[in-house]
Amino acid sequence: MTAGGVAPARASRWALVGGRVVTGLGEIHDPGAVVIEGSRIEWVGPADQVPEGVDRIDASGMWVTPGLVDAHSHIGAHEDGVGWAGADASELSRPNVAGVRVLDAVNTEDVAFEDAVRGGVTTVVVKPGSGNPIGGRTVALKTAGHKIVDRRVVRSEVSVKSALGENPKRTYESRTQSPMTRLGIAQVIRQALRDAEDYARRREAARAAGDGFRVDLDLEALADVLSGVLMWDQHVHRHDDIATALRIASEFDVQLVVNHGTEAHKLAVELAERDVPVIFGPLLSSRGKVESAEADPANAAKLVAAGVRVALTTDHPVVPQQYLALQAGIAVRAGLAWEDALAAVTSVPAEIARIEDRVGGLDAGRDADLVLWTGDPFAASTRAVAVWVDGGQVVGEETNSVCDDSL
Repeated sequence: MTAGGVAPARASRWALVGGRVVTGLGEIHDPGAVVIEGSRIEWVGPADQVPEGVDRIDASGMWVTPGLVDAHSHIGAHEDGVGWAGADASELSRPNVAGVRVLDAVNTEDVAFEDAVRGGVTTVVVKPGSGNPIGGRTVALKTAGHKIVDRRVVRSEVSVKSALGENPKRTYESRTQSPMTRLGIAQVIRQALRDAEDYARRREAARAAGDGFRVDLDLEALADVLSGVLMWDQHVHRHDDIATALRIASEFDVQLVVNHGTEAHKLAVELAERDVPVIFGPLLSSRGKVESAEADPANAAKLVAAGVRVALTTDHPVVPQQYLALQAGIAVRAGLAWEDALAAVTSVPAEIARIEDRVGGLDAGRDADLVLWTGDPFAASTRAVAVWVDGGQVVGEETNSVCDDSL
């Protein structure tokens, strides 16, 4: 590897050849090959069809998958091992902070990024915390790359994070400040969205008339939700809170994504009919509060069986980022089909975040984010021996190290 930088491939055009290539898009080539050109995938197919003259890396006896994608993380904004000084995921000064951007809180030197790539996780959607009814804008990032976080961005704005249930209740009840109840939280969200509707009308009228207009960053973010530019990420566990999320989504015609969804299986038919995806989990945490009392990894399989699109999340740091693959293994043990578990940590989270043109599968034209595993990636004993992000090797057994591009 280069000092202080991502290790270059052996050539600008090279191939992993001979392993069990699982594309994450429904195809398996065994033995297979992936040809890389620069930072992108050029070709995927059977090992005996690799073009001549391509520099080869032997992957015999190994598994090759796309880099894993976590659709709900707080990595970099809730730093590992530094306590209060690194806790920047939640701006709790007021109930609606839609205008804040979690990108402004991400520290690429958070040690969890190294853990992530060692665990085969190459893309994350970082989100604000859930202490507010409306918590701010989210961002999709690579877990390795340049020191400057902006150069790791896959999609600069994915959604606005919102929350129902115990977390915002706890935040504001402790202050004897509204909202202190479920109905109060819903009222805050509704009023903010109504204000955003009015704001968008006034903004357009001012533009049409050529008049000046004072920008409100909170309402700008919510106007983007109303127009469909941004998704509406809803932290929610209990079935009655999920019903409230569906109700508000209908009232304002926003693109809802259920996050956590502990009791989402109880409304699986409604979620499937409305094509509301669920970012499910985390699966390795305890039942730490009342609304997670019915937590069960088997619920992921129930949702998929009903036709709901399901992604799995670590909710890092609730579960360490590197254990995303292990969570998929837990879901398989609880009844989720292996192929659905793979989709839940590759293609589905990429689709939910609307970054499937870049990541989430091994396909020509996508980013060259690959993981070379010793075996089935969902087996507890399996490890990632090599990881590439954008075609650059960031984990390699020969050095057992993780590197970032130098400034």
